[in-house]
Amino acid sequence: MTNSGVNLAKEYHEETKHSPSSVRWAGQLDLENKPLPYKLYTDLPPIELPRDFPQPTRNAIDCVSSLDVDGGTVDIRTLAELLYFSAGITYTIRAPSGEVYDFRAAACTGARYEVESYVVCGDLRGLRAGVYHFNPRDFALSQLRAGDFRPFLYRAAGEEERVGTSPVSILLSAIYWRNSWKYAARAYRHFFWDSGTILANLLATAISTRLHAEVILGFVDESVNNLLGLNVNEEATTAIVLLGTATGTESSPNMPSDTVASVSHEYLPLSKKQVDYPEITKMHYSSSLNSPQEVKAWRRHLTIKSEQKEVGEVYGLAAAESFTALPLNETITRRGSTRKFARKPITLSLLSSILRSSTAGIPVDFLTPKGSTLVEAYWIINNVEGLPTGAYWYDRGTRTLAVLKLGDFRKTAEYLCLEQPLASDGSAVAFLMSNLDQILSAYGNRGYRAAQLEAGIILGKMNLCAYALGIGATGITFYDDAITDFFSPHAQGKNNMVSVVLGIPAYGKKLEDKNRQ
Repeated sequence: MTNSGVNLAKEYHEETKHSPSSVRWAGQLDLENKPLPYKLYTDLPPIELPRDFPQPTRNAIDCVSSLDVDGGTVDIRTLAELLYFSAGITYTIRAPSGEVYDFRAAACTGARYEVESYVVCGDLRGLRAGVYHFNPRDFALSQLRAGDFRPFLYRAAGEEERVGTSPVSILLSAIYWRNSWKYAARAYRHFFWDSGTILANLLATAISTRLHAEVILGFVDESVNNLLGLNVNEEATTAIVLLGTATGTESSPNMPSDTVASVSHEYLPLSKKQVDYPEITKMHYSSSLNSPQEVKAWRRHLTIKSEQKEVGEVYGLAAAESFTALPLNETITRRGSTRKFARKPITLSLLSSILRSSTAGIPVDFLTPKGSTLVEAYWIINNVEGLPTGAYWYDRGTRTLAVLKLGDFRKTAEYLCLEQPLASDGSAVAFLMSNLDQILSAYGNRGYRAAQLEAGIILGKMNLCAYALGIGATGITFYDDAITDFFSPHAQGKNNMVSVVLGIPAYGKKLEDKNRQ
């Protein structure tokens, strides 16, 4: 059983921690060998997606905070909507050098866009059953296999019946080199952060469309990778998303075989040469599940419960307010990653809305009951009206922010976030932490994927909430051990998964003007 141990995940996490010395010894990027940001098949004709797809026009905060809906049907126009607002190109800029940059719907570390989207579906109105790859550059699909492979996916996902009968599943993968070119072996963490931000968009879009959506992390890796025709030394599946529900006409999954014939389609090379980081393939293999029986056993694990530790004064979240918020489609198309914050305050009401919405729960197969979590939010509050400056822990159960220590920690936040001024200039900085020892003990090495993925989804939700409410946000990297030390003793034994800065952008007029009236 590949996933039975925990030592490899612990070793990987330790080996890829940032420290002042590791960052200063980082090498220079080989700009002449920069990877292509698209997977472009050369032997498959494109199937253009319709561009007159529906728009997710519901209030973005409502879409982010809703856990799930029942039902929903999918046709090719709905599929185009889901793919565009989760992984499509939302705008393009041309640099003074003449180079063109395409920006996508979801945030990604270093704009490397290593996450690819695939579709497995039955017959849809406008699209025949098959396995497809989504090409955001041309807004088109490439058919990798013809036929209904949902029963095969059902077996690979541990015979979860919903996998076999959902009209559509969108599968995410990560191409290693596209991110490791910049971030080396640490890129494996990014695969799940960046899958998470796409999933945050996808889940919110599904809610707006009134479409059931559920994230599946338990699946037989070799089977799913083979279904998509992936070279597992270069690319691997990170998550499956079920979309819609059975209409009553679908047949029961009954494909007896656990294997499908291999497929191999030619695509353009990413760059002249690739550098292999064996830590990535080793970590992925060590967290793989190898049979439907192993998937079933893994999925039965219970959610980790947070230990209650002594804290200082407690501040309740502000009562829910009806803010002026953008609809989801405008939020996603305007969203970016704030590169400079003005040292201006946000209100406790605004922060409360973001916290309440981003931590309302995620429909994933590894969190039971619904609404539970593997991730805890620690905060440095720099400038929030209604809160003293200091370090806090967010108690989800009571919806309160508990003081760990008071003081001006702007410079501390900057240091913890790789000495970047973004963290000292922002109004508040979230550190999304997990107790990896507990998680790995319950989930095996695959628990590492689960913790990083949940943190990535929360990051994506916070990003959407911030932009919907007219302020800015950015994910940010960090010095691992220094964060644990700073928030201890409360955070003792916990590890930071990812960090998020919230605040007022230092450029442009935002909805914050209305929300502060």
